Amino acid sequence: MSDAVIAHLAIERDAILQRLLALIRIPSVSTDPAYAPHMNAAREMLMQRLRDLGLDDVQLLDSGESFGQPAIYASWMGSPGKPTIIVYGHYDVQPPDPLELWHTPPFEPTIRDGRIYGRGASDVKGSTTIAIEVIGAFLAVEGKCPVNIKFFLEGEEEIGSPSLRSIVARHRDKLDADAMLSADGGKASTVVPTVGIGGRGITGLQITLRTGTKDGHSGRYGGAARNALREMAALIAGLHDDQGRILVAGFGDDAMPISNAARVAAAAVPFDEPEFFANIGGTRWGDPSYTVKELTTLRPTIELNGMWGGYTGEGSKTVLPAEAHAKITMRLSPGMSPAKATEALVAHLRSHVPKGVELEIKGEMGGTPANSLPEDHPMLAAALGVLQRVHGQQAYPARAGGSIPITAIFKELLGLDTMTFGLAMPDEDVHAPNEFFRLASFDEGLRTWPMLLSELGALKKADFPTTS
Repeated sequence: MSDAVIAHLAIERDAILQRLLALIRIPSVSTDPAYAPHMNAAREMLMQRLRDLGLDDVQLLDSGESFGQPAIYASWMGSPGKPTIIVYGHYDVQPPDPLELWHTPPFEPTIRDGRIYGRGASDVKGSTTIAIEVIGAFLAVEGKCPVNIKFFLEGEEEIGSPSLRSIVARHRDKLDADAMLSADGGKASTVVPTVGIGGRGITGLQITLRTGTKDGHSGRYGGAARNALREMAALIAGLHDDQGRILVAGFGDDAMPISNAARVAAAAVPFDEPEFFANIGGTRWGDPSYTVKELTTLRPTIELNGMWGGYTGEGSKTVLPAEAHAKITMRLSPGMSPAKATEALVAHLRSHVPKGVELEIKGEMGGTPANSLPEDHPMLAAALGVLQRVHGQQAYPARAGGSIPITAIFKELLGLDTMTFGLAMPDEDVHAPNEFFRLASFDEGLRTWPMLLSELGALKKADFPTTS
């Protein structure tokens, strides 16, 4: 069934590429309210495309609250007796900052050297566009899809999905399905084909330290009064030892022990450690009793994402800052509770703040736990088989170091397992300046997604685990 669809997509390839470029041009940054009109423009563009392709019940699903970004929903339910698959993607992107480091404007996609450069090209408008267009191609060529489809395109993935739980709970009647197939969550290797079987959980918070009621003159107060930035630096440095072991008491005590099988699976995926660090011009850091691959997929983290205070403009200002701020996120191993991780971190911070320094905790994310696809899930076998046929080499199941909150939320609330089948590569500078998406991956997706959906269509609903 997929051959004719693949041929159709090849004919439409340039038109599909132009639609992707148009979507990338929309600066759909979810974290900044100033981008709200652009978030709406991205929704409108995607919803119209879904209608044009013949999807049904195209609508927005919101939380019913005054906050948050709605998800886009659409369905095609014309294959009775076949599995129902939720296809997931997201239309929001990270902020483009720092703008001065981009070689070309972040929201004016540029194709050079076989790559599409632009914010959101890799994460995840490229793979989301492929998923949408493949479903449309089945409807255009065959008049039907191999499986029943429900699209769920989120608008908050890049800010931790704060209202996602409320959206799912409010609209769970529309989300009855047998599994979720995610366009988000890309390849774990640029050398061998991989299929995503899970990722770490995530939570985080923001802290403020105050050492006084106002800034002081560094000549008058320096050396005699506490400096908020210095206290923040000391507090943050105390989260780890010199080799990168986490020093927060109780953090990770609820994590599942790392099995030998998990370590073997992590080691099975080819990994070039020097290239890994060369990609960011960095060097190794972290608990030396684990491999880099284990540190980035199986172990929890506490990371400082930003720290500021005092004067940061051009030139000099001799000031003793009274306030300092920091943003911290935690990646969570399987089994870890976001609430317990936050509780352990907060307890550590409070116990290490010197007398006379005020600590304020705010901006807690709530967070989501890690999630895993069972190794015997029928989607995994189908996906590995497709990739092995396309690439002519073994494909590997692989865990990701990042987090896709919806996978844990859909498992908890809907009982759905998720497999990630995105096309992004690990070196494509997502969340950084000069993000790009390979045209080779774009073309691969127009082949592999039809093949995978056809494989899933050969299965029966009863082949999938029962949801609860």
